[in-house]
Amino acid sequence: MIAALLPLLILLPLLGFAANGLIAVTRRAEPGADTPSTARHPLVTLIGPGVIIAAFALAIALFMRMRVGMSGPAIVSLGQWMPVGNLVIDWNFQLDQLSMLMVLVITGVGSLIHLFSIGYMKEDPGYARYFAYLNLFVAFMLVLVLGGSYAVMFVGWEGVGLASYLLIGFWFGERANVEAGKKAFVVNRVGDFGFLVAMFLIWSTTQHLDFAGAHAALTPLAGTPVVLAIALMLFVGCAGKSAQLPLYIWLPDAMAGPTPVSALIHAATMVTAGVYLVARAAPIFAGAPEASLVVATVGALTALFAATIALRQWDIKKVLAYSTVSQLGYMFMAVGVGAYTAGVFHLVTHAFFKALLFLGAGSVIHAMHHAYHHTHRDEDPQDLRNMGGLARYMPATAGAMALATAAIAGVPPLAGFFSKDEILASVFARAHGSPLASSTLLGIPGSTLLYVVYGIGLVTALLTAIYMTRMLVLTFFGENRTGEGERAALHEAPLIMTVPVLVLAVLTVVGGWLNLPSLLPMGPVGVLDKWLAPVTGASAAQLAGPNAHVDHATELVLVAIAIGIALVGIAVALVMFRRPQADKANSPEDRSLLARAYGVDDIVDAVIVRPVRGLADAVLTRGVERGVDGGFSAGGSLLTRTASLVGAKLQDGDAGKYAWLLAAGAIVLISALSLS
Repeated sequence: MIAALLPLLILLPLLGFAANGLIAVTRRAEPGADTPSTARHPLVTLIGPGVIIAAFALAIALFMRMRVGMSGPAIVSLGQWMPVGNLVIDWNFQLDQLSMLMVLVITGVGSLIHLFSIGYMKEDPGYARYFAYLNLFVAFMLVLVLGGSYAVMFVGWEGVGLASYLLIGFWFGERANVEAGKKAFVVNRVGDFGFLVAMFLIWSTTQHLDFAGAHAALTPLAGTPVVLAIALMLFVGCAGKSAQLPLYIWLPDAMAGPTPVSALIHAATMVTAGVYLVARAAPIFAGAPEASLVVATVGALTALFAATIALRQWDIKKVLAYSTVSQLGYMFMAVGVGAYTAGVFHLVTHAFFKALLFLGAGSVIHAMHHAYHHTHRDEDPQDLRNMGGLARYMPATAGAMALATAAIAGVPPLAGFFSKDEILASVFARAHGSPLASSTLLGIPGSTLLYVVYGIGLVTALLTAIYMTRMLVLTFFGENRTGEGERAALHEAPLIMTVPVLVLAVLTVVGGWLNLPSLLPMGPVGVLDKWLAPVTGASAAQLAGPNAHVDHATELVLVAIAIGIALVGIAVALVMFRRPQADKANSPEDRSLLARAYGVDDIVDAVIVRPVRGLADAVLTRGVERGVDGGFSAGGSLLTRTASLVGAKLQDGDAGKYAWLLAAGAIVLISALSLS
């Protein structure tokens, strides 16, 4: 059953891509096909979401098959890919507990986002092209999480990079969108170089690239420089894909794509690929405690850094973008300390509440866009300073986004509270009595570093509660700042958009039941712990050690601190932003350091982009290109002039000269034939 269903799971979105791509190409040739009134082809509406919903149904069938008993991972081989000497890479797909969970998230949340897209993109001339790209992205994401080796995973890894480039720059008529797509593509290639180096090291050390063979061969080498190098290079790849310092700069600009794209790529799938890779390579990271400390430390610094920037963003999608970077930092804090279940748990709950926030923001942007279009005003529908008081016009969206805001802030009993609390508790527990605590990083004891990471996690939780509540208040409460004419056109999104938002709201409420702690037995305890134990359990135990635990009394104190911080953050934001904000027309441009994201983009542009571009222009454009072009032009001109001169001398009308040339040519030809 698994051998038949697994390839079909990937084939379905690939077929959707091919079909929708064909429709997009053929309809471009039809007169009037690119107008909003004719863009929404019924076949695209059927195929685009249909193949993902079908894939989700297959995923549920595979999950039910796994539940009745499956000994070890299921490997499905589609044949050889690269047999080169000792290097033999097969097209293998691997289904185990970790990949099964990821498949359910990708296809489940992906189905809701595809349905939302029907309403959001219905008037877009590129409707068919949009769904083709979206289907392609899901196909490559499935290859990434189901790949049975690092090489096959890398195919999906690069594929989602391509698909994200196409989706981020989807509205390529505007230069800013094209630049955003290009920026995401280039920055990710920097990270992917690290992944490639890691694969070369794995192969040269073990002669394996499949997970089982490579991990088995590297386990006896735990603590050696080569395992440390492999782990660090893998993390470079993770930092690029999952937007960690310093390679986070692509993700905020990636909001240039349609909002459902942000929900899919930047909440539920692509940006979590780095977290998935660390969990998949857990035996390698467990054998390199220093590398694991690097992962946890970079995650903590990224979480804090992005959270501070989110405090002063005015674009609703930029707030959510920096929030995503920050929450990814939490996930890396977890997998960095070997709490792989906690990291994956937050990955899943984050998919629920962050997809809800992005789709809710999409509904708000949709309403604001139509309101301004109704009055022919040219205002930014994403600017928080143009909103306010929208709860009375969009009550369902406001309620759902309020739930998601409480969840990401860490308010119990919502999903985000359980997963974030488990991360903080895991970091605190491993700060004493674990191999990580006994290690050092740059001369700093691991125990000290982990306590610092825990403290950063608490501060970030406070900032998260503040900036998310700020966004909620400025959007839905207080005085409405859209103007009289626009208010008449404000209303709730169509059902095809509202229903996915409400489903995600339900998942945001109940998602914490996936891994309830023993401290709060509200239902089955530790379901996700037990599910992932066959994949990550041994590595987690290796990094935790036998003594890294906290008693119930300490755990209660930690929970109380986390809840208190969330409530304080929300209260602070309500006090700070309870009064109506000035509208954008009467506000000067915000040039504060946080609004400009610390000027990092300007620094990168000045230090890297412009010098490289200038060097390329000097060497390639003015040197190579013009030299080659000039050489060909001059050489061609000289050859033409010479041939013309010789031809003119020969073609002078002298019959005697023609006879002599004919005879000489005949002699040369006969001589050549006789010699041959």
